[in-house]
Amino acid sequence: MTGLEWLAAVASALGVWLTGHRTVWCWPVMLLASVLYGVVFAQDHLYADAALQGVFGVLALYGLWCWQRGVQANGQVHIARLTRHTLWRDTGITAVAGLALGLALRGITDDPMPLSDAGLSAYSVLGQIWTAKRYRACWGLWIVVDVLYALLFVQRRLFVTAVLYTAFVGLAAQGWWRWRHVVARSP
Repeated sequence: MTGLEWLAAVASALGVWLTGHRTVWCWPVMLLASVLYGVVFAQDHLYADAALQGVFGVLALYGLWCWQRGVQANGQVHIARLTRHTLWRDTGITAVAGLALGLALRGITDDPMPLSDAGLSAYSVLGQIWTAKRYRACWGLWIVVDVLYALLFVQRRLFVTAVLYTAFVGLAAQGWWRWRHVVARSP
């Protein structure tokens, strides 16, 4: 447990909390967290998760752009609905991508858990895309991903990060709840 891991954890928690409150400020904070966690994961040989942080950095810029276009008069973003077609298409593509990445990692790296690392990374990318697109369903996906990540990080002895991802489960449940009320009031 390093000072860098602590700083990354605080930035990540703040970013998720800001996301639940539907403020565009979540994206710059998430960009910072991505840079910090990229270093933490690379140092622990979780290569897919380290690379994922680079993708998250790009997606933070995309999310900022998307959310700036969806800001309402009250300063919060509008919530969009996920169609059944998009749900099945996106989760299917993500499963295939995660498996392909996992097999590649198994063959070319010393990643101790390549399929878990890659699968969680792939679904995290999907979660970030759904968050950028303001789908309420992103929170359900984040709950599942965060539970599984917490278990992975305990196995990798990244205890601060495991606690963070356990807290993310609570923040994601809160985001689901908060966004539910917004969707219910949407026309």
